[in-house]
Amino acid sequence: MPDAALVWLFFCFVFGIIIVPGMDMAFVLANALTSGRRLGLYATAGVVAGGVVHVVVGALGVGAVLKLFPSLFKLLLFAGALYIAWIGLCLLRSGASLGAIPAARSRIPAVAFRQGMLTCLLNPKAYLFMFAVFPQFLKPEAGGIWLQAAILGAIIAVTQFSVYGGLAVAAGGGRGALAGHPRAEAALGRAVGVLLIVVAAVTLVQGWRGLAG
Repeated sequence: MPDAALVWLFFCFVFGIIIVPGMDMAFVLANALTSGRRLGLYATAGVVAGGVVHVVVGALGVGAVLKLFPSLFKLLLFAGALYIAWIGLCLLRSGASLGAIPAARSRIPAVAFRQGMLTCLLNPKAYLFMFAVFPQFLKPEAGGIWLQAAILGAIIAVTQFSVYGGLAVAAGGGRGALAGHPRAEAALGRAVGVLLIVVAAVTLVQGWRGLAG
């Protein structure tokens, strides 16, 4: 079992990273604003599922492979940023109401979940965390590595769902207030599109600088 002080420190790290706007947060926000809080929560669940995969990756030490072969990191970096930018472009170019935007046209929970998971898996910030921070909290002397990884993974999952889920509920409520105002819906959709494109660009620049450093 990891030390209680170490668990608290890990939570502070995780919360500080999750609360900063990024690809995952922007995607959840886009889903909640374009399709309502229900789809926003499914997108959140997808992000959490992606986070579980990241924990397994960290426990297996695959992060070290990414560090040894930075070209793999570059591939993830570009793929994630382009994916989010594509969704943002769809929103930006659409002149229709939020309910008709291509990125959110299908109100199927499985689609929101799958896209949320893919967004998380393509998020380079998560991989940076996994090979730079996560291994430092796995202490062989504290017991089984997989038990420690499970505890730390649960902290990540609960924090993600609390932050992103709360955002989805709030954004979904705000979307409901725009019902019956197609011009306002379209303007909001375009604004969210710009947000996603900006987040993708910032993620790409920051990730590239982090790799170069």
